[in-house]
Amino acid sequence: MSEGDEVTEDQPLVEIQTDKTTVEIPSPAAGKVAQILVEEGKVVPVGTVLVVIGEDGAVPGQAPPDEPKEAKARDQAPPRGSEGRVRATPLVRRLAQELGVDLESLTGTGPQGRITEQDVRGAAGDGEPEEGRREPLRGVRRLIADHMTRAHREVPPVTWVEEADFSSIDLKLLVPTVLKACAEALKEFPELNARLDGDGIVYLERYDIGVAVQTDDGLVVPVVRNCDSASIEDLAAEVSRLAESARAGTLKPEELRGSTFTVTSAGKLAGLFQTPIVNHPEVAILSIGRVAERPVVRDGSVEVGRTGYVALTFDHRVVDGARAAEFGLAVIRRLEAA
Repeated sequence: MSEGDEVTEDQPLVEIQTDKTTVEIPSPAAGKVAQILVEEGKVVPVGTVLVVIGEDGAVPGQAPPDEPKEAKARDQAPPRGSEGRVRATPLVRRLAQELGVDLESLTGTGPQGRITEQDVRGAAGDGEPEEGRREPLRGVRRLIADHMTRAHREVPPVTWVEEADFSSIDLKLLVPTVLKACAEALKEFPELNARLDGDGIVYLERYDIGVAVQTDDGLVVPVVRNCDSASIEDLAAEVSRLAESARAGTLKPEELRGSTFTVTSAGKLAGLFQTPIVNHPEVAILSIGRVAERPVVRDGSVEVGRTGYVALTFDHRVVDGARAAEFGLAVIRRLEAA
């Protein structure tokens, strides 16, 4: 789509990649595209005007444009807000202070003339080009960065690990079997199916478990509902459906919200075990390491068994170590009896 193009009402106008998924926005009216205000790939706040449709090209809520002379002067001066201050986020201001860059001397390249991190770093390097290829952090990858940083900052994590015998499990049904085992065990250990809310702990009475799915755009965690009451076959079908939608980028927002606990398994890429990061605001996450044939001792004899490691990371503010271990063993008992 370009300025000057004619569009019809409800015609797909722009594709937006949100924190969780990609959505297509239809045109609210028919007419000519007068202005495109945000270029492709830019990160902007919710509510930002993206496109103006109409002959006059006026942006809703803005005054008429200034005379060309004034606009030219404004282009030559450092970008400023309504109070005369340079437009820059607190993060960019702090970076400029650390690098000794005077924001007043810069011309911003961001939306509405805002000074960006790249502007500051470029000035600090005396205009020398940055080394390597630079891509903006946005969409799912931006969410992952923010989410993991918050979890690392706020949650005091502890990881418990134990070996499990997976000989009786059809590995094609490994994830749904683990979901079922976790849901049943969570009923016995409600503090792991909870969340910390201010100065209180909220114990949840539903068992909607997130499943980590790797996609080309990053890790997403769709939610499998009612894992306690669904059969393993039903859980398998739902996991498959959600995984396909995740990789296609077609998950609905509600399919990514409201999990009470999370399970992750990377299959052959999993390694022996992991120390997963708690999916805030949940208080625990369980991961399955690579399941493979290994020597095991049974009834005093060494045999070949199909084993793997179960790792449980938990928020130590809510869950005590002994209770976390008991929960992990309860899950393993169910897996070995499957």
